[in-house]
Amino acid sequence: MKILIINLMHLGDLMLMTPILPLIRKEYEGAEIDLLVDRKLKDLVSENPNIDRLLTLDKKGVDNKPLNFLRFIEQIRKMKFDLVINCHRNERASSIAAFSGAKHIVGYSKPFFSLFFESVINNEAVAHHIGSGPFGLFGEKKYKPGWVHQVASYTDILTKCLKVKAETSEGLFMKPHKKAIENIEKLYKEKFDPNKKTVALNVGASWETKRWIFSYFAEVADALIAEGFTIAFLGSDMDRGFVRETVNCMKTDKATQEKSVVTLTGKLTLAEVAAFLAKTSLFITTDSGPMHIGVAANVPIVTMFGASPVPGFYPYTDKAVLIAAKTPCHPCGEHTCPKQEENFACMKNITAAEVLDAAHYLLEKYEGKPAEALPPPKSFTPEFR
Repeated sequence: MKILIINLMHLGDLMLMTPILPLIRKEYEGAEIDLLVDRKLKDLVSENPNIDRLLTLDKKGVDNKPLNFLRFIEQIRKMKFDLVINCHRNERASSIAAFSGAKHIVGYSKPFFSLFFESVINNEAVAHHIGSGPFGLFGEKKYKPGWVHQVASYTDILTKCLKVKAETSEGLFMKPHKKAIENIEKLYKEKFDPNKKTVALNVGASWETKRWIFSYFAEVADALIAEGFTIAFLGSDMDRGFVRETVNCMKTDKATQEKSVVTLTGKLTLAEVAAFLAKTSLFITTDSGPMHIGVAANVPIVTMFGASPVPGFYPYTDKAVLIAAKTPCHPCGEHTCPKQEENFACMKNITAAEVLDAAHYLLEKYEGKPAEALPPPKSFTPEFR
């Protein structure tokens, strides 16, 4: 039997799918299992033992051209899959699944393409706006968060569409490849004091409303440096400006910063981020893709949720503290704050003192040990504050 699993979503969505891979492997023992992902995210699953072959689509590059995309679908058809499980409800993923030529096609789908599916399921983790606008059928516009976690919704594809009797008992999984581990070992020897523990910070996020206040991040960094920790800033190229702004807000003198702050923003691959977080004692992060890599790396996490809906995408581990905005408009799901007088009240009302309190709680609970020295999570629900 040949199985194709499709997930062309973002970093976090792909990480949240990893718990169902061992369930599929167990249910379809002996099957050939292929996974199709966005090419730029291949590091996340390249070492996953539950897949036999990794297929990639260059979403923003060569495969974004219509003719090349049709050729890609033709290549999928030639592979003659028996079962396709689509875990991405957009036109591109739905069309690949619909026209794959597989005998059985299940999962998420856009309406037209669903005609080619044997069984379709809604993603109950995804939030959406209701009311107002032509298709909202007017009325007051409201934001309705999802009511299950994304891991549970992915599992529902198996239980409801394929009648698999399975319960998700696995956490998020990501194994960095050997070269990434070697690179981080070398980095630690060159840049980090072996006598100091490291706290990683991720200040960026795809939505403006998911970013905690930079001056608050700076206040937390200053306090932890004063306590003897090394601060490491993570993030992608797009986060470089955010990190510079955060560092500019810090009050720690420049000489101390040179010894206690390491900026790795835009310098690490995804596999290297995972390998690096395994060596840290704590990760303070926004609701973002790196947060989920941190979960897979088993590092204790403090995360701040502003506009983000909590139920569908909280960190899938008991080694986390999630601080949710205490404002009536949380969650709004808006990428930019629609308010003027109370602009970003959701994030502004999460104080540096609250985050430091959560940080100290986790550092004490896990004795400041690096993530790689900690036991796996006992459950998959964080502490909510």
